[in-house]
Amino acid sequence: MNALLNVILPVFLVIGFGYWARRSGLITDPAIDGVTRFAQNFALPCLLFYNMATLDIANSFEPGIFLAFYSGAFACFLVGGIAAYTLFKRPPEDSVAIGFCCLFSNSLLLGIPIMERAYGSDALAGNFTIIALHSPILYGAGIATMEIVRARGTGIAKIQLARQILQSLIRQPLVIGILLGLTWNLTGLGLPGVLEGGLQMMMRAALPAALFGLGGVLCRYRPEGDGKVVAMICVLSLIVHPLIGYGIGRAVGLGVDQLRSVVVTASMAPGMNAFLFANLYGVAKRVSATSVLVATALSLFSIWGWLHVLP
Repeated sequence: MNALLNVILPVFLVIGFGYWARRSGLITDPAIDGVTRFAQNFALPCLLFYNMATLDIANSFEPGIFLAFYSGAFACFLVGGIAAYTLFKRPPEDSVAIGFCCLFSNSLLLGIPIMERAYGSDALAGNFTIIALHSPILYGAGIATMEIVRARGTGIAKIQLARQILQSLIRQPLVIGILLGLTWNLTGLGLPGVLEGGLQMMMRAALPAALFGLGGVLCRYRPEGDGKVVAMICVLSLIVHPLIGYGIGRAVGLGVDQLRSVVVTASMAPGMNAFLFANLYGVAKRVSATSVLVATALSLFSIWGWLHVLP
């Protein structure tokens, strides 16, 4: 019960505050969009830049972490996409977007604050190790799959397709923050005091603004759509993915903090990026929005369960 009250509920309280503020009319949709853009395009990239720039790469980049987390992520992507196409008879483009919902965990907006509240800031190295490749790998896989599906029969050259995928990736602010931070890290230079001070100010605003904005955005959507598809996405995201991560993590001998990072990150609900991906291509938008809303609500209890399973 302490984990629920002291770790999980404060995070969801901020989300609920944003939801209530928008629902009661105290803040408008354009204002929510502004808060969200500030968080996703500026504050969160600063957070990622700082943590990538100061990350101890030699000791943090443990192959077992990537194996445990991304094996589960891609297994859910394949199962979700194939099931959507074969069992639920969705078009190929819809199936890719549904699979992406199963693939993309809300590792940053939910994973970081919950992990920090549960185990302290010193336990976050594994989370940032995963996040370092999270957006590039998962967006890359989703965009590549969607572009291949959309290009079937059109004769688009492979080099042109690769260019489209790369351009879509490098325009993502979160990816830019990660790449710049890793580049700075590799130079071996420390962060100047003035730069670090500015980054710290932006970082303190990042997660509260992002969580508040997430609540406001979720207020726009209602739990509607194909219930069976949504249920499948919730099961794969909240149960199957962390279960695979836990099993592989134990098998490869991950340390306690590393295993916690893998399972907590994997147990997060699909983030708004899942809906934004569907919206980008204009497919499965209702199912994606509903899945984000329902899975985020259910994760209040599933995360509580995973925190009890972890050592």
